[in-house]
Amino acid sequence: MQKNKSTISGKDLNLNEQISGNQLRHSILELIQKDFPTFNQDSFLSKEELKKYRQQNITNYLAQDLDEVTELENRVIKSITDNTILSENSEDDEIQKLKFGQRIADKVATFGGSWTFIILFGVFIFIWISINIYWLSNKGFDPYPFILLNLILSCIAAMQAPVIMMSQNRQEEKDRERGKKDYLINLKSELEIRTLHEKIDHLIYHQQQHLMEIQKVQVEMMNDIINQLKKAK
Repeated sequence: MQKNKSTISGKDLNLNEQISGNQLRHSILELIQKDFPTFNQDSFLSKEELKKYRQQNITNYLAQDLDEVTELENRVIKSITDNTILSENSEDDEIQKLKFGQRIADKVATFGGSWTFIILFGVFIFIWISINIYWLSNKGFDPYPFILLNLILSCIAAMQAPVIMMSQNRQEEKDRERGKKDYLINLKSELEIRTLHEKIDHLIYHQQQHLMEIQKVQVEMMNDIINQLKKAK
């Protein structure tokens, strides 16, 4: 296999980066021929040039289905052309990006909504009441009706409510981000499947062309054999 020139840029191509026109899918070939009418199945282009037209081809796909290609769709297109994974960022990376206050809010919300907190707080209230009523004979630092205890409970509730709301707001943000990732992954899967179908159609078409050429050769050989038999008689 020898070096060839790119019909698009006119540059000499190395063996490992040149791609012939007969390897291209029909939609990409048509897209290239719009810019370069002389490009045909015997022409060559580089992998970088093919990457550009693949990206343009996918953009055209999306433009047909959507009114406008947004930043999310552009991320999908770039991921397909660069062969990268959309779900690279794990939850551990997201946790490392959190601020100190956000981490504290998550921990407080997690602990405040657990059975551990309910049991410990129930034990604390029981001990508080028992000490003041039975041990100190209701003459201790917080006799019945436990005004100090009510004040402490009110303060805890006042502090805990906004912290839990902060954590819930962050949870909503995480849900929105997960929804975006799901949309991106589903869109990429749809485009990859559509591209795969087109590749299969391309392979089947070329295989049929090859089989037809073989059949023509076989028919010609059969005709030659028949003619030779007739002459022999």
